[in-house]
Amino acid sequence: MKASDIRAKTPDQLSEELAGLKKEQFNLRFQKATGQLEKTMRIKQVRRDIARIKTITREIAGKSQA
Repeated sequence: MKASDIRAKTPDQLSEELAGLKKEQFNLRFQKATGQLEKTMRIKQVRRDIARIKTITREIAGKSQA
């Protein structure tokens, strides 16, 4: 997911996307622990997407307070 795509979303959409990514991250960790994970790169992608969403959410919150 690109940062420009994230910036185009509303805060409600971002929180929904974040919740979905956290669920996916949990499922991927569970699959890894049980040896069922095939796409190990997806863990890294999800982790970075979560970080991007959190960073942009903080930027938006900071602009609204200023």
